Amino acid sequence: MTSAEHVDVLIVGAGLSGVGAACRLQERLPGKSYAILEARDTIGGTWDLFRYPGIRSDSDMFTLGYPFRPWKDPKAIADGPSILAYVRETAAAYGIERHIRFGHRAVGASWSSADALWTVSTAHGATFTCRFLYLCSGYYDYAGGHVVDFPGRGEFAGDIVHPQQWPDELDYDGKQVVVIGSGATAVTLVPAMAPRAARVTMLQRSPSYIVARPGRDALADRIRALLPEHLAHRVVRGKNVVLGTFFFQLLRRLPDRASRTLRDRVAAQLPASIPVDPHFVPDYNPWDQRLCLVPDADLFQALRSGKADIVTDRIARFTPGGVLLESGRELPADVIVTATGLRLVAFGGITLTVDGREIEPGEQRAYKGMMFGGIPNLAWCVGYTNNSWTLRADLTSQYVCRLLEHLDRRGFVSCTPDAAGASSAGRPRPIVDLASGYIKRAAADLPKQGERRPWMMRQNYLLDLADMRFNRLEDGVMRFGRAESPVPA
Repeated sequence: MTSAEHVDVLIVGAGLSGVGAACRLQERLPGKSYAILEARDTIGGTWDLFRYPGIRSDSDMFTLGYPFRPWKDPKAIADGPSILAYVRETAAAYGIERHIRFGHRAVGASWSSADALWTVSTAHGATFTCRFLYLCSGYYDYAGGHVVDFPGRGEFAGDIVHPQQWPDELDYDGKQVVVIGSGATAVTLVPAMAPRAARVTMLQRSPSYIVARPGRDALADRIRALLPEHLAHRVVRGKNVVLGTFFFQLLRRLPDRASRTLRDRVAAQLPASIPVDPHFVPDYNPWDQRLCLVPDADLFQALRSGKADIVTDRIARFTPGGVLLESGRELPADVIVTATGLRLVAFGGITLTVDGREIEPGEQRAYKGMMFGGIPNLAWCVGYTNNSWTLRADLTSQYVCRLLEHLDRRGFVSCTPDAAGASSAGRPRPIVDLASGYIKRAAADLPKQGERRPWMMRQNYLLDLADMRFNRLEDGVMRFGRAESPVPA
């Protein structure tokens, strides 16, 4: 039997969050040993998994990028390959690769209070032990996206593709394409596929709010031309954080006015043949679901060109030659892209046990949006929904480093949010507090947040920045423990 590999910190996931966590750990705690378990055979996570045409960020790269490694590309809204290259270059620059164990999918983790140790098993039988377990694999299910079993699916004579499993060999040149969906993936695919396809139709059951913004940040370009690189990065990042927070609060506090403004801006960019109502009039308030970003108004350019169209209707069934709608209209199709959403999974699908007690993710309350009542020495990295993922991911990594420093300084071996405090935090709410379909489908299986701090996950970087960097670690909720017995080295 192969002996377990032991490290101080075990990170799960070598994507944007995991690489950032490793960089912070090396920076703050250079004496700590660590390893990264990566289920796939390469660095990049989501940005390597998704290969569909046009994949890009829906946040600006000055905040989606790392604060310690300036984004140098002139594109503020970047394409997937550029982001993937940035993550991999960062890993290379900081020497992260030698700590990654590729092809190691973590499937189980058990905590022993007697040993103050996590034991983590992988799918192919390897075992690791660690003092602290940091889950940085996000909440997307890498095994596959959400698939709708449309009636008649088996009758369709063409190709049916889900964006999460995009085949490299798919040929859509000169073909009729129907993209089913109205979210970020759909509004990305339509303008990306339109130049090569004969025609692309975005078929949506209900519309989303769409915002167009320039792909380059002109003010950021001027700032970067005037200031040294790292200072310019900090200034632009700060500017975008403040503006993003301001506009989010404005849209949430004035939903009626915000709705009208967003619709009016869309209407001004549509061709006369496409009315704003019903295609761009959602039945919810802005930020009840995430806004869809279209850089350089590329979706509207595709609609104006005549190579793309939008239809708002419900699907009756697939036919051999396309999609029959409940209105009776049939959309011809050679290729159907089912951009019907993602599947979410807690903790990367890892089965957790604490002293032999199995943890049910859906029953957990999140402390500061990252740790859980009664679960020692474990953090889950989850980003913002209203801003760049990395903003919160980096704050979480810095907080984890603060905790580890505190444990060492005070001679503790464990830190555990008090489970009793979680039960008094008010009614449970989804940790991802949006009304999107893919979130509602997974809500019961994901951890919850409460109504009061520290059991409430705020969507506000500025408030979280002060909390996670400066507030007391010994806050009366976090419990610190000393060794119950000799601990393995």
